[in-house]
Amino acid sequence: MKIGILETGEISDDLLDKHGDYPSMFKRLLHAIDPDVDFFGVKVLDGELPETPDDADGWIITGSKFGVYEDLPWIGPLKEFILTSVDHKIPLAGICFGHQILAEALGGKVEKSHKGWGLGVHDYTIEAKPTWMGGSDEAFSGHAVHQDQVIDLPETATVIASSEFCPYAALVYGDPENPDALSVQPHPEFSADFIDDLIELRVPDVFSEDDASKARATLGLPVNNADWALWIHKFLDLAATHNKK
Repeated sequence: MKIGILETGEISDDLLDKHGDYPSMFKRLLHAIDPDVDFFGVKVLDGELPETPDDADGWIITGSKFGVYEDLPWIGPLKEFILTSVDHKIPLAGICFGHQILAEALGGKVEKSHKGWGLGVHDYTIEAKPTWMGGSDEAFSGHAVHQDQVIDLPETATVIASSEFCPYAALVYGDPENPDALSVQPHPEFSADFIDDLIELRVPDVFSEDDASKARATLGLPVNNADWALWIHKFLDLAATHNKK
């Protein structure tokens, strides 16, 4: 598979040398499942977009410090690219901001939540389990770093995971057994070490001392990053294989 990483955010220079950029994080995540996957990055936040969704077998939309509702020059073109990708049956996987902009582009709504920051390890209940998710458990845990949330679902969306804090934590679009898109609010590409360094960098300007302390207390808990690597790979591979027939 050839997977394009649509970069809607950047890793801080203070963290880049130690943890790498978004493409390298997703490469590490998915190469643990399939070392033959090819990756390339597209700097969407710098105004770049592929000429056509067919330039890759599938696309991953990254996290971002921006909100999908902000008046930024690259937001509208990215939404159009999402719609064209769905029309072309080229699979999309969205993480955090990517989860939110998929929902916005396909008819949902996102806003900054009154609940505040979701930060640290959060637990989620699996609400629906398509066959390609295999014999997974009834719940998973993941690293959350977000204020914004999907609050209204697009008509084509099915909720596959939720929590009390984040009711629409993971979604599929179209037929759940062969979806057009998959998205998740927490970050399977982030390690506990990265989250810890990110918190240290952003306290107290972004995260309060109290939020930081509570989040850090969870970072030793296990997360299901490997499961999400498998699910994302299975989704992308299923859709890419199906579309080549």
